[in-house]
Amino acid sequence: MSDDRDAWLGAAERALRAAPPTALLAAAGELLAKYVQASEVTLLLADYGLTVLQPVTRLPHTGEQVPVREGAPAGRAFSAEAPIVEVTSEPGIVIAHLPITVRGDRLGVLSVRLPEPVKGAPRVLELAAFATAFGHELIVAERDTDLYLQARRRRRLTLAAEMQWQLLPGRGFSRPEVTLGGHLEPAYAIGGDNFDWSTSDDFLTVTVTDGQGHGIDAALLTNLAVNALRNARRAGIGLEDQACLADQAVYAEYGGKRYAPSLLLRFDLATGRAQAVDAGSPQLFRLRDDTVRRVPFEAQMPLGMFEETDYRLQSFEALPGDRLVIVSSGVHGSPTEGRDAFGERALQEIVAATRMSSAHETARAVVDGLIQHHGGHELPQDAAVVCMDWRGRPS
Repeated sequence: MSDDRDAWLGAAERALRAAPPTALLAAAGELLAKYVQASEVTLLLADYGLTVLQPVTRLPHTGEQVPVREGAPAGRAFSAEAPIVEVTSEPGIVIAHLPITVRGDRLGVLSVRLPEPVKGAPRVLELAAFATAFGHELIVAERDTDLYLQARRRRRLTLAAEMQWQLLPGRGFSRPEVTLGGHLEPAYAIGGDNFDWSTSDDFLTVTVTDGQGHGIDAALLTNLAVNALRNARRAGIGLEDQACLADQAVYAEYGGKRYAPSLLLRFDLATGRAQAVDAGSPQLFRLRDDTVRRVPFEAQMPLGMFEETDYRLQSFEALPGDRLVIVSSGVHGSPTEGRDAFGERALQEIVAATRMSSAHETARAVVDGLIQHHGGHELPQDAAVVCMDWRGRPS
């Protein structure tokens, strides 16, 4: 990239940081008009179900939704996490659809209508860098305005779902050693299921929690369990003691009447060696050498079922090229009237069939398969899926 490109990108980043939270899109439009002669800039945000991209306009009105999976250029850019240049019917004019992804978390697409770049790919890469900078500012802006969270909604979230989505670390994360993608369903009425992750220089911790019950009761239970695990983790204690302290917190509140099955995993980023505490029903599947198998752990008591439960660590290893998929009981044990449970075999088939897809798309494919199993209807139970692609630390 030339010095001139570096200069304008630097100036653009400063201008985006200075813009009011609700004026990010207007600032982006002015910057792109000035530097690349853009005539129109549209921000499309992924809805909670990851089925459509919704234009951000003056709320409560939004523009026409763009399906993620029906071949639309913006939808392809989002799914593939790669820029797509659409040739328009207007001579010399193209629309660059730029995925907005921040550290592996897919937010949406920035669509820019502009004169066809004379120099080809370098202009597209330059715009992609701008979209990434825009995404970083978008995440910061969401702390101070409801605009972007409102724009993501196809319909109203239940209060329990509002609590659960706010509890998440994001829906994706990436660093050199690993990429994660996660999804919750039913997206607009999720209650008890949740996932969480955190990374340091040396370790990655991932948890999936399956809060018992439905609605607000389940959301309150899961909020307590997840925050108890975070509090213990941030105190710097080991994985088994994280489980013990969270167990005590849940039991102290509910006295064993309600509990939170959870799976806790901690990966050494340098070696792939991992520790696990299986405190309930979430399960781990591993795709290695085109074979999908469940990784068995010794089942221990769910968090909060009994007072002062002692949890034991188990070990396994992630190898470069492994794909790990964690699912809550709403996936692997989901009952359907007149049918068998979704089950291990269906999971294995979906994970094997999507081995060439991204971690994000595989997580979504598992949920899609589950919805199809239920006849295309909203799920009767909460479901959480986390997909991890393990690359290992470069030597």
